[in-house]
Amino acid sequence: MTGLNKGLRKIEVALKWDPSPTGEPPHDLDIVAGTYRAADPYGEPAYLVHFDSRSPDGTINLNRDSRTGQGLGTDESMTLELERLSSEYSRVVVGIVIQPSSGRKAFGDVPNTSVRILNGYTELINSDFTGVAEATAATVAVFTRDDSGEWGMRSAIRGFDTDPEEFGRLMGQDYS
Repeated sequence: MTGLNKGLRKIEVALKWDPSPTGEPPHDLDIVAGTYRAADPYGEPAYLVHFDSRSPDGTINLNRDSRTGQGLGTDESMTLELERLSSEYSRVVVGIVIQPSSGRKAFGDVPNTSVRILNGYTELINSDFTGVAEATAATVAVFTRDDSGEWGMRSAIRGFDTDPEEFGRLMGQDYS
């Protein structure tokens, strides 16, 4: 990780997409964050944060949840306060999943989809999902804590063809 990607404290994940055409079922995308214990960083997530939830300690919050993509600017946003996260946790994986309310939809089926990840005013990631256009879910970033307690990040845009529940189980596995 470079110096710009170390010592991260407060991260914002911003997701946007265009609404469905009139008369078609809405596009519903969700930000998901999985938190993993230091003792088992690639096992089952200790907890997932997604629509209608937040982390037990309040360090990861979904600030805005859209089920349609309507509105200007960001449709969904999540804040991760990494500096406040207990030392029990050493890894946080952030992903995006499409809710299959009206059959299978992939990122390529949802117009103008993009995700930005910011550390303060510094943009860490900006992706339009073209590399995973056939996927129904994707990881976008992995945040890890090093031995000194500093958080770093690496881009991890990886597509999955799965439903939201299964994505929650798969997103944090070791794919190196």
